[in-house]
Amino acid sequence: MAILIDETKKVMIQGITGREGRARTKLMREFGTNVVGGCTPGKGGQDVEGIHVHDTVAEVVEANGGVDVSVVFVPARLVKSAAIEAIEAGVKLIMLVPDRVPLWDAMGIAEVAADHGAEFIGPNTLGVISPGRAVPGMIGGRAESARQWFNEPIPGRTVGVISRSGGMSSSCGYYLSRAGLGISTICHVGGDSVLGLTFPEVALKFQDDPETDAIVLFGEIGGSMEERLADLMAAGRITKPVVAYIGGKAAREGTRFSHAGAIIEGDRGTHAGKVRALTQAGAVVVDGFGDLPEAALGVFENAARS
Repeated sequence: MAILIDETKKVMIQGITGREGRARTKLMREFGTNVVGGCTPGKGGQDVEGIHVHDTVAEVVEANGGVDVSVVFVPARLVKSAAIEAIEAGVKLIMLVPDRVPLWDAMGIAEVAADHGAEFIGPNTLGVISPGRAVPGMIGGRAESARQWFNEPIPGRTVGVISRSGGMSSSCGYYLSRAGLGISTICHVGGDSVLGLTFPEVALKFQDDPETDAIVLFGEIGGSMEERLADLMAAGRITKPVVAYIGGKAAREGTRFSHAGAIIEGDRGTHAGKVRALTQAGAVVVDGFGDLPEAALGVFENAARS
């Protein structure tokens, strides 16, 4: 299995006729993603990479007997209306790729999603990839490189990856694969301060996935996602091994590290606090990013010896 996305999910593209939409549609299809349609208001009737373009999400949903995932490639100022259109049309998972989405817009999307039982990832996400199955978004770049970089699941040695950094999402998957581990799914939750799915929610999905044997985190200072995941571990809701790296060790109060959501405010969101919470909950927390693959391998080696 895989979480969030696989080859059976019907995927559509909002903003498919734009430069980014066209390019990413091509890459997604080359990787095997089941892209069934796209829309751009006023551009209905066109074709992009063999995909028929409609004017609205509702038309795409009707034409395909439903849509599971919508990937949004529109300007930041239009993200809220695009996401709400997809949610109200019945799409249950929305990928919000654009950055610079206003904070209040993200909060509005969250409210509508909750009312409709939908989920979203981002804003400011590169998306999700399940190696050998599908990629909605842009993790891994070209389809051929993504196939080479990320191992498909390996029975008994498969990890799920959750990251707050887009670039490090690919790096995590690459180095874990080079170490001989399989990957079920890589999820870049995004770097903004208000997000859809966060570490705890994604970790619970990995917990319920029989193919995922352990969870690997690339965390950062700021916010409380890592601490809330540690709470789930302490409560026994996450029982699979967790291996984590937390970026921003040298940052001081008021420092913004890489992303809008990675800012220390007083004692909240500190590197030391996140490391302490995860370690006390039973996670293996490494001091350097380069130590992640060896630590993840150690989890499986220790399990084999016990």
